[in-house]
Amino acid sequence: MEAKSTEGHTINIGSNYEISIGDLVKTIGEIMAVDIEITSDEERFRPAKSEVERLWASNEKAKKLLCWKPDYGSIDGLKRGLAETASWFMNPDNLRHYKADRYNI
Repeated sequence: MEAKSTEGHTINIGSNYEISIGDLVKTIGEIMAVDIEITSDEERFRPAKSEVERLWASNEKAKKLLCWKPDYGSIDGLKRGLAETASWFMNPDNLRHYKADRYNI
């Protein structure tokens, strides 16, 4: 982040694509080979026009100014990252060190 070409710029570091929560849940289910049923509670829906409905972090400026690109770009990269994460969590040796009850690094 020491590139002189970035001075005075705001740069998004993102995937350059979007995915809905529903599609993300389905993708996780496919990767983990489990059936997932998504249910919705209308009382928890956000009111119309209360928030941005779609988010898309363009990374074009980061590519141009930093020659940067995501290692896990595109939906295929997301699937690869999810598969690696699921594999890590399914390994009992890893879970022995995982502390779900607290935030730490």
